[in-house]
Amino acid sequence: MTAPVVLLVVLAGAAALVAGGWLWLRTRRAVRERLRRMAITGSRRLKYRLDRYKLVERDRIREALMHDPAILEAIAVHAREHATPEAAVRVRVNEYIDEIVPFFNVLSYYKLGYNLSRLLLNLLYKSSIEYRDQAALDRIPRRDVVVYLMNHRSNADYVVVAYVLARVVSISYAVGEWARTWPLEYVFKSFGSYFIRRRFREPLYHTVLEHYVQLITRNGVTQGIFPEGGLTRDGALRPPKIGLLDYMVQALDDPAFDRDIWLVPVGLNYDRVLEDRALIQERLVGARPLSRWRQFTGTAGYLARNLGRLLTGRLQRYGRVAVSFGTPISVRGWLAAQPSGTLKLPRNERLGHMQRLADFAMERVGAVIPVTPVPLAAAALLSFGTSVVPRDQVLERMDEIRDRLSAFNAKLVRGELPVGEVWDRAWRMFTLRRLVIRQGDQLVILPGERPLLEYYANSIRHLLPEELTIAYSPAREHDPTLPRLATREEMAIKTGEFERLSGRQVEQR
Repeated sequence: MTAPVVLLVVLAGAAALVAGGWLWLRTRRAVRERLRRMAITGSRRLKYRLDRYKLVERDRIREALMHDPAILEAIAVHAREHATPEAAVRVRVNEYIDEIVPFFNVLSYYKLGYNLSRLLLNLLYKSSIEYRDQAALDRIPRRDVVVYLMNHRSNADYVVVAYVLARVVSISYAVGEWARTWPLEYVFKSFGSYFIRRRFREPLYHTVLEHYVQLITRNGVTQGIFPEGGLTRDGALRPPKIGLLDYMVQALDDPAFDRDIWLVPVGLNYDRVLEDRALIQERLVGARPLSRWRQFTGTAGYLARNLGRLLTGRLQRYGRVAVSFGTPISVRGWLAAQPSGTLKLPRNERLGHMQRLADFAMERVGAVIPVTPVPLAAAALLSFGTSVVPRDQVLERMDEIRDRLSAFNAKLVRGELPVGEVWDRAWRMFTLRRLVIRQGDQLVILPGERPLLEYYANSIRHLLPEELTIAYSPAREHDPTLPRLATREEMAIKTGEFERLSGRQVEQR
């Protein structure tokens, strides 16, 4: 083959590569534009709220963050303090952006996510949904920013709330590092969720995270956060953390941002939390945490058993999952009642105000947590402080608790039913899980199962008077060889956080 022919072949190959690359880029751009138009058309047809900023390409978000003056200053400070070239620090910032920023896919969210969540939830639970103040929710201006604040009982919370709100709005969650594994990371990012490192204290990372959160807040993205910062291990509400909330509220200090931010309290509760035994394992006195292998085999076995029950038609629903939405809180309205210039205070002074806002919001969340049959029955059982209780007395105590809860306008799931029918629904779950047995007219809490009952009773503990909860654990005839849940003071000492918690009002759980 002569040299001119070889040159011609090489040029033709290069031209083909260039043309193929150009065609691929044009096709990708056309597909993205088509999906964007489909998303907007679908949102208008189905009347759900789709935040347009979710459809912005990641490269544009990256460019906005990389030109943010605060991030540029953080890069310079990090390079100077660590004697690192700024180019290397920029590479690290780019990695943080890749880790944090999602790539929302409307087809993944509304075709895959919605249909899969509907299938799973209807297969496992009966659902109850209540809007405590629908009129106030309807009055939120469409251009304002909405943030849903939720108590965190299960990893299923993400699915439950997204499913409930799917016909209203697509919600972007702040997701912890636990989900940064394949395929969960891809799934969450395609649903519009952003990732956060909860225990990573590097200032550079938090500057990037803070300004990303403020960027999407200023652009009206609807978000969902769990102020407790993680799953409850004992079933009770945890003190709220304020980092993300502070980031969002700081957007109101931007003169160009003329919207309001509304915090919508959301309460969730279950008759059965799928991972309940794994959660309380971390709070059992003297118990060793489960290894990753045991967690994996336990989860795999659980899924295999339920798949077998499904295929043989023996799968039973796990009772109720209930969601309740409370009256929204206007952040601008709340700030108007605070000292002037609160948002301009130095961070260490401002955080005290943000803590009060977080505490106020969590009180609202706690007030709307639904009372499903299992937590109600568990609270009644444990209130006697013994392991053997007459059934009639348990029903009387349940009726008493219901009256107290109704007086405080608590959400009683199936509250219109006679107390006997509510007990029957809880009893099915107790017997299915071998927590309680019946001997004649007596109910017997099985040895070793009191902590799990306490886990469920704790979900409504903040709604009950102390005299009904003081006897939860341990029982009066407690055998020290049996497991019990550690108090929060015991856990704080164990984890070295006692001094931090002792300054707050911590109830014994």
